[in-house]
Amino acid sequence: MVSVFGVTVAVAALVCTLSVYNGFQDLLGGLYSSFDPQIKIKPVEGKTFKTTSEAFKAIRQHKDVAVYSETLEENALLIYKDAQTSAVIKGVEDNFNQLTNIDSLMYAGQFKLNEYDFQYATLGIGLASVLGTGNSFIDPITIHVPRRTGTISLINPASSFKTVRILVCGTFGINQPEYDNNYVIVPMSFARELFEYPDGVTAVEIKLKEGTNAGKVINQFRQSLGEKFTVQGIMEQKADFYRINRIEKWMTYLILSFILLIALFNVIGSLSMLILEKKKDSITLNELGANNTMIRRIFLTEGWMIAFSGAILGILIGSLACLLQQHFGLLKLGGGGNYIVEAYPVQLQLWDVVLVLVTTLIVSLPATYWPVHVYFNKKKHWEHEDSSTN
Repeated sequence: MVSVFGVTVAVAALVCTLSVYNGFQDLLGGLYSSFDPQIKIKPVEGKTFKTTSEAFKAIRQHKDVAVYSETLEENALLIYKDAQTSAVIKGVEDNFNQLTNIDSLMYAGQFKLNEYDFQYATLGIGLASVLGTGNSFIDPITIHVPRRTGTISLINPASSFKTVRILVCGTFGINQPEYDNNYVIVPMSFARELFEYPDGVTAVEIKLKEGTNAGKVINQFRQSLGEKFTVQGIMEQKADFYRINRIEKWMTYLILSFILLIALFNVIGSLSMLILEKKKDSITLNELGANNTMIRRIFLTEGWMIAFSGAILGILIGSLACLLQQHFGLLKLGGGGNYIVEAYPVQLQLWDVVLVLVTTLIVSLPATYWPVHVYFNKKKHWEHEDSSTN
């Protein structure tokens, strides 16, 4: 039972830890997917491109495309009263709220691009905090960008910059600094005039219809666009985040597997003691006609039962703990409500459970085989010496 308990604890820890990593990946991936599109098309070289080719027309009319939206991004300097900071101006089309969940991300105000011949900007919550716009949104913000066309005047350097003002309609936030502290969403027409790109875009963002196989559609787009464009799914857009999460998950899996291996040393001790304890019984079985192969199989089966029972019990306990955490949030993160969620996020996946079970069984094979193999080799040696003496 001590050996079974040791295996149970190690297996339960493996199941819970892998599920927590799945939970964090699902949580942060959900935050990104609420603002990032399912598919993003960008050029391999350069910053902007045109979408007048037949390939883009076919993509716009593709049967699996629910929303097709073009965007234009560029850096700019923002000034509001006495505060100033740099930001990313993102020009979007009128269907941007259909492409993303921007309406549900609003902290203050409401998302809108145009109303009554006025154009509006939506600020990231962190950016609004730096500028000190508050929630009144009465005064416009001033945007400065270098002129893309024309010459630089050394006599009047200020003339080399383009300055425009735009009203603010609200603030959004997804609890990710790269968006909350940097992005300003403006109408596409405003961005084109500001950055002097009459027909260029920096990306095409696409939302697919429900039930569509995203991987299949991405491959189709890659074939039609060729090597000059990259077609990225949500995981490829945030490749660094998903890569780091996977590395941390599998490194933790390896560390806990070593702990499981140490726990299985208890099985070696238990089997060794069991073999010594049942030595007389083994002799009795020999005299009744059982050969060494049968007796060896009995002890091996005992070891496998210990490992398998611990694995099954650990999986049941770990899965139950994950389900309780998932539904009731028993283990809190703490921090006084400063985190995105109050409790540790978990997501139990069948693949992880199968992986833990297979790992336990593979690691248990040498732990059960070694003591039995050593004993019966010695037994053969003892029997050989006895026969030589006789």
